[in-house]
Amino acid sequence: MDRQTRTPCIEVAIGHETRLYHAFVTTAPAKLDAPATLTLYEAPLSDVSGMAADPVALDAVRAREAARLVLVNSSELAWQRARYRQAKHLFTPADPVLVGLDTLQHWLWSRIGAPQLEPELAHA
Repeated sequence: MDRQTRTPCIEVAIGHETRLYHAFVTTAPAKLDAPATLTLYEAPLSDVSGMAADPVALDAVRAREAARLVLVNSSELAWQRARYRQAKHLFTPADPVLVGLDTLQHWLWSRIGAPQLEPELAHA
């Protein structure tokens, strides 16, 4: 059984189904994401690291590394953690004060409401 995770979280209900998502800071690329993992914010690690619950050590090279704030479905959390760490990527809980429920709701609504381009139009 997965140990309790102390991260900011948000419950998402669609119809009769409810899922719990936890917020993490990662340097893993989206290709390593579990199917239900959602990126809320992408920027250099120097920017995203400030949202981590614990300090992230940075040097000039690592500060420019791509990073993301992600929501991970609680049912996929153990698998997601193992996959990121196996590939040697940062995977650390987000700060519950900086990335609280209001912030998660705002970014999730922005993400859901953002227009999505058709793949063939995105590269036109």
